[in-house]
Amino acid sequence: MNQTSCTAFAGTRAIATGPLRHVAAQVKTALDAGEQASILIFDDETSAPIEIDFRGTPQDVLQRLPEVPVVEADVEDDAPRGRGRPKLGVVAREVTLLPRHWDWLASQPGGASVALRKLVEEARRAKDDQDKVRQSQEASYRFMSAMAGNQPGYEEATRALFAGDRKRFDESVAVWPVDVRDFAKKLAAVALWGH
Repeated sequence: MNQTSCTAFAGTRAIATGPLRHVAAQVKTALDAGEQASILIFDDETSAPIEIDFRGTPQDVLQRLPEVPVVEADVEDDAPRGRGRPKLGVVAREVTLLPRHWDWLASQPGGASVALRKLVEEARRAKDDQDKVRQSQEASYRFMSAMAGNQPGYEEATRALFAGDRKRFDESVAVWPVDVRDFAKKLAAVALWGH
């Protein structure tokens, strides 16, 4: 979580962007200097709000930040490998299918497990672009709802976002505060511009 890239807004002004520790320190400095505007911090990828307890010293704030989860890597032992399948990180779970599905899977080269893995990978590749567009739309909508719900053209911008209408979106957000407009466009980039 500490490595999460995020952006902090004081009202409609972006006041810090970067890794969470950097943004938290910048916001704490702004608050200690008397910043009066409401502070909201958003994840740069998902626009999920990030809650931080700013009580105490800057060190107190940084110590309370959520830690980055540590993922333990598989440690290769020096013992020689025996026969059998290599360790691939396969997880066994229950799958419920109709008898005709099991029959079809059993007739596939490599059996049911190989066929299912291939089907899942094909589906993931086929849906990857659609998933990225949907995630971009959701992130932009989440941010726009929080920061621009009262801005002129909000409803039209939302409709344009989900319709994939870049021109109408740009026209609808043109009068928004610059930092809010630019962050909404950044989040909507994949949905509207394909990058």
